[in-house]
Amino acid sequence: MPEGDTVWQVARRLHAALAGRVITRSDLRVPRFATADLTGRTLLDVTPRGKHLLARIEGGLTLHSHLRMDGAWRVYATGERPRGGPDHQIRAVLGNAESTAYGYRLPVLELVRTDEESRIVGHLGPDLLGPDWDAEEAVRRLASDPARTLGEALLDQRNLAGIGNVYKSELAFLAAVTPWVPVGELEPDVPARLVTTAHRLLDLNKDHPDQR
Repeated sequence: MPEGDTVWQVARRLHAALAGRVITRSDLRVPRFATADLTGRTLLDVTPRGKHLLARIEGGLTLHSHLRMDGAWRVYATGERPRGGPDHQIRAVLGNAESTAYGYRLPVLELVRTDEESRIVGHLGPDLLGPDWDAEEAVRRLASDPARTLGEALLDQRNLAGIGNVYKSELAFLAAVTPWVPVGELEPDVPARLVTTAHRLLDLNKDHPDQR
């Protein structure tokens, strides 16, 4: 499953290709939104929130997607044949005069009012790569359930948003603890160290296609 740094990169690519431009091609291939037509509207920005992608569109609309395990967004020059997989796996197409983005195998795709985004992402904890990152709040949430295992607590997006299985395992390794230890049995300084390391690793990796 793509983690916070990978989703941040996807958002940056989509933003560079689509933001500030008028949508000339719109195709949402999910039954609920198959008749939605976004053409003629300007795509304003693409913002990551943890592992969620929010594409905000003129007129107070947001196209929300989540990659989960197999989803992907690919950007090609308009008119170029997409190569992200079979055509039947395409769930969304957004294009302008220069670039077209194709969403492949997207398990979550919905069109919502922008002022209702909190219904989708309001439950998330501090975003490790967000402008409002709050390390103290992340530590507080991580330590709020002492009986919970560390691995479960790190993966819970309500504690801090952006960590998946890779970072969960690497963070535990770097802290020299097992992911199965209850949070309450950790040394007092470990939650804060884990949060600091998580933020540092995702921030360093957000500009690199290969995680280190």
